[in-house]
Amino acid sequence: MDVTPMFKACVMTVKLRNKNLPAPNKNRILQKQAKDEFSKEVKDICHQITSLKTLLMENRAAYMKFACHLKNSAQMSDEQRDLIDRECEKIVSFYTRHLTQLRYEWKKKDLKKQRQEHVEAVLELLGSYLKTVQKIHLDQKRYRMQHELETYRLLKLESDKKKIPVSPVSDETYTRTVKQKKRNEDLDGWDHEDVESSDEEQENEPLLNNAGTESRSASKVALDEDIQKEQLRYEESSELSPEDIQVYESENMQLYNELQGLAEEVEQIEKNVVDIAKLQEIFTEKVVSQKHDIERISNTVVGATENVKDANEQIKQAIQRNAGLRVWALFFLLVMSFTLLFLDWYND
Repeated sequence: MDVTPMFKACVMTVKLRNKNLPAPNKNRILQKQAKDEFSKEVKDICHQITSLKTLLMENRAAYMKFACHLKNSAQMSDEQRDLIDRECEKIVSFYTRHLTQLRYEWKKKDLKKQRQEHVEAVLELLGSYLKTVQKIHLDQKRYRMQHELETYRLLKLESDKKKIPVSPVSDETYTRTVKQKKRNEDLDGWDHEDVESSDEEQENEPLLNNAGTESRSASKVALDEDIQKEQLRYEESSELSPEDIQVYESENMQLYNELQGLAEEVEQIEKNVVDIAKLQEIFTEKVVSQKHDIERISNTVVGATENVKDANEQIKQAIQRNAGLRVWALFFLLVMSFTLLFLDWYND
């Protein structure tokens, strides 16, 4: 019997039925797994730490005052630097606490061994990455403090230079100054006389010229004599006795020793300031680590408190169960006792 037409009819029926069915998903074999909560949180933390690192590296030149004397270089004020320091410390402390909390929460969950190792490794990598970014910020802050100390040192040296007394004027300079001063006084006197007698000069100009020439020559001779006398008097007064020289030398040595002692004290203070800055940096790191330890201990205490509460509730439930059992046992004993008494009485 030929069944070919029946076979063709069955094939056509299957084809029509498959056309009406929806198209299968192409990704049904290798489906994409949905990201869990841990992956999302870790990715967000990594993104925030990377943003902080990018901010520090972009503003590194302006923060550390590299090429600040150039016009096209990036400039930054001290307020902006303090703002960057505060925000970096806040972000680092926040994400350190957050990583500690995540580690504590995921350690409490019942996970497979491989999954637990994966979570711990990821959190450890994030912690080391955060410490690297924190080290970059601490290096920049240390460089800034050293730069400020050097600037303060240079300003102090400049102020000390301004306090150095000026050397005394030499004899030639003093003589030249006296001559110029007296010459200016004489010229001022002549100008005053010329102003008062301006009308007479217009009438008797030749006579005044001759008289002015004679008076000037006489005044110059008198000025030269006064200058010579002043110079001789100054030379006589400038000669110091051996006692005065010895007194001045002792005073000079005393002042030199005092300045030397002050310079040594300044150097010692600068060294102490640098040591204090280093100790402050170490103290800051220790405080941050202690802060993290305290937060971890507080989280542990909270967990222990919750465990104690659960244990108390379980103990209460156990006590209640035991009380119910005791009640039923007493009830059974009473019933059996009354039954025995009744049977004893009934037998009699």
